[in-house]
Amino acid sequence: MSELLVRVDQDLCTGDGLCVQYAPEVFEFDVDGLAYVKGDDGELRTDRGAQVRVPVALRLDVIDSAKECPGDCIHVVRADDGVAVAGPGV
Repeated sequence: MSELLVRVDQDLCTGDGLCVQYAPEVFEFDVDGLAYVKGDDGELRTDRGAQVRVPVALRLDVIDSAKECPGDCIHVVRADDGVAVAGPGV
């Protein structure tokens, strides 16, 4: 199975928090009330378009968060070819 990457488009984030509930190891709110991804080191990646690797054990939680996100702002792609597996337009 291919490695997955995930990012959040903060311009579309509603701050609803479903992603943080589904996978708090991967998503977290910043002081602006928007969700961001966290790296393996637990640090928020606040750069625009920042992507992080999805831990194997959390793949379904991250994919579910992308499917349920009311802002449709979570993008999950395959690392090897960039093909979207969950998120807007999938």
